[in-house]
Amino acid sequence: MKWLSTFLSAVLAGMMIGIGGTVFLSIDNKVLGAALFTVGLFTICVFSLSLFTGKICYLLDHDLSYALSIPVIWLGNLAGTWAAARLMLGTRYGAFLAERAAGLCQVKLSDNGLSIFILAAFCNIMIYIAVENYNHHPHEICKYLALFLGVIIFILCGFEHCVANMFYFSLAGAWSGTAVRQMFFMTLGNAIGGLLLPIVRAWIKDRV
Repeated sequence: MKWLSTFLSAVLAGMMIGIGGTVFLSIDNKVLGAALFTVGLFTICVFSLSLFTGKICYLLDHDLSYALSIPVIWLGNLAGTWAAARLMLGTRYGAFLAERAAGLCQVKLSDNGLSIFILAAFCNIMIYIAVENYNHHPHEICKYLALFLGVIIFILCGFEHCVANMFYFSLAGAWSGTAVRQMFFMTLGNAIGGLLLPIVRAWIKDRV
């Protein structure tokens, strides 16, 4: 039952990222689209849903059971983004969104693995900053400001978020061997980037 609830929470998180991706693709103004994409992470944090890029940041703070839940969360995010994409393709906006997503996917699929990895690592550095501040900052305004700034910055910088890209690949019908390879580098980069600051912070704290 625990794994099922974790999976369903991850499916919902994936759908929320799909909604964020939909609004981003729907708006010509990239800055406004990046700001509104934050609705996905905002909802996930408020309702404590399971998002791979957020949960991976706290891997070292938990036990083996938590570590084993990470692949379940990744798969749930994949299922949620795929479901959101399929539902959107069934609407009058489907063709427009698929065309927009295809343009994004072409850039991602033509990139090299090292570039994808580095961009994904920087993405999850921003996600960690956003989520950590939301969880622990004492001031309410700063908690939510951190979410918005973290998401806006990673999108405008072109950093790679594996769950958002699950949605774009599904929406564009771009899944292929190359897409799976790129998703591997995105996931690995997100994992390393998400763990980097926690590890460094812990190391510094132990030596102060």
